[in-house]
Amino acid sequence: MSEVKFTQHELEAYLDESLDVERMAQIEQAARQDPRLLEHLSRINARNDRGNHSLSSIWRRHQIGVPSQNELGSYLLGILPEEHADYIRFRIETLKCRFTIAKLNDLVARQQQSESQQIVRRGKYFQSSVGYLKDEN
Repeated sequence: MSEVKFTQHELEAYLDESLDVERMAQIEQAARQDPRLLEHLSRINARNDRGNHSLSSIWRRHQIGVPSQNELGSYLLGILPEEHADYIRFRIETLKCRFTIAKLNDLVARQQQSESQQIVRRGKYFQSSVGYLKDEN
């Protein structure tokens, strides 16, 4: 029953913890209810422990295809070529790649932190220079 609902790729990604959170929760719930699925996951895990890895598992483990910080920064600025931006959107919206989403969220958080630090810095500059400003009236 459960093995039909999940692809081999999804089960391998589940074991690598690289599947999106919602799908991971579905597999975990199904594994609790279906001993055949649990056994299948054990076989995949044992195969990986022996060093037999699929091409997709190698890609996931080494995060091949995950955009760099520079690429994600350009994506946020809207300066990537459309095809490249489409690829990043695909990784985020369709694949729900946890690595890409985490890197993007980290970049956004750092950008927001940097902007708030700039506002504080400008305020300090203004406060420190108030005595130097002359009233022209």
